[in-house]
Amino acid sequence: MLEAVVPIALAGATGFSVLITRLHSRVSALDQRVDTFELRVASEYVSKTDLNEIVDRVESHMVRIENKLDRIIYK
Repeated sequence: MLEAVVPIALAGATGFSVLITRLHSRVSALDQRVDTFELRVASEYVSKTDLNEIVDRVESHMVRIENKLDRIIYK
């Protein structure tokens, strides 16, 4: 009986080990792809401070346009 259990347990442990190794390698590859994507996003897109400056400029232009329209309407 012991002769049958040991090979089965050994085969199960080996199979589980192979499964875990493959899973670990796929997770590592996915992690590397996410890191590459994060780096690309960080280098190619607008920073938060730059975006705030742009939004402030657009908002100030909109306020000027609103003021001009108000002056035209009230004349």
